[in-house]
Amino acid sequence: MSEPKHDLSLDEAMAGLPADFAFFPERFRTQVCPALQAKEIERLAAVKMQRNFGIGAVAAFFALGLIVQAFGSPWGWAVGGVAGFALWGIGGMGLAKLAKETKVMLIEPIASQFGMTFQLEPAAPQEIFEMKKLGLVGGWDRASYEDRLDGTRGGAPFHFFEAHLEEKRTTTDSKGRTQTTWVTIFRGQCLAVKFMKEFNGVTKVYRDGGIMNMFKGFGQKEQRVKLEDPVFEKAFEVFSSDQVEARYILTPDFMERLLKLEKTFEGRQLRCAFAEGQMLLCVEGKNLFEAGSMYRKMDDMNRVREMLTDFAAVFLLIDSMSQRLTPESLRGTVIH
Repeated sequence: MSEPKHDLSLDEAMAGLPADFAFFPERFRTQVCPALQAKEIERLAAVKMQRNFGIGAVAAFFALGLIVQAFGSPWGWAVGGVAGFALWGIGGMGLAKLAKETKVMLIEPIASQFGMTFQLEPAAPQEIFEMKKLGLVGGWDRASYEDRLDGTRGGAPFHFFEAHLEEKRTTTDSKGRTQTTWVTIFRGQCLAVKFMKEFNGVTKVYRDGGIMNMFKGFGQKEQRVKLEDPVFEKAFEVFSSDQVEARYILTPDFMERLLKLEKTFEGRQLRCAFAEGQMLLCVEGKNLFEAGSMYRKMDDMNRVREMLTDFAAVFLLIDSMSQRLTPESLRGTVIH
């Protein structure tokens, strides 16, 4: 998300958020803000350290580069670059550590308010394997996960996490030399929501990818579903083994929130599936639930606003489905 051009007030940071976030201003004033301000001296020291190491990194780059090159080595600037990069990384360790601590200080008060648990670096979630089975993500050779949230919203248990999936690829040139590279196949957010109803079929939704989408349903028992709204018909491709159920699930309100979620997350290639009582969703994009730039003051309201907005986007999407798929909403509804 692009950073605002001015410092926000607490009222501005809360603007437009759902009503159940009304608890936050008082919580911020009494708990969150004092905890953040207590870390301000540490932040300033970490910023100073990184800047000093940054100056050292530049000096190491030129000094080592010139010295090694003076001895006739073609690798002078490469050596200087490696040394400079290493120094810059060391200098940023303090800020990186503080960023994680800041994230926890912002997330935990919100998570606890809504009865959720938070894990900064979770183990491999079971849901990622279900997403793979449904074709929402491809196969991977190594993976890392972060920012797992588990809780219940509107009676619907949910699991949210971020994933980075990589595939190992080996190539061989004409001289028989091999080279191994790691290619990112997915980096973004994953959400699994369990509803009170078992779905009769399997419905898959893909962000419209143009002509390549014609292959998504090929060879599968799911058939393409034509959406009634021309706006969403242009934005999404839908395949389902139950056409009537798919149209019941994918209301204009829900499809609109999918687009808003993608925009809020600054993501792309959003896709989701409905199967066996679950909605599984993946969207490729930048990291969410982050502390923001550590060059800003600890109690800067821009970072608070970003965190609250990320929570609200996830909640609104869950709400749009859980309100429709409760026993009360399904009473009298026939889904064959």
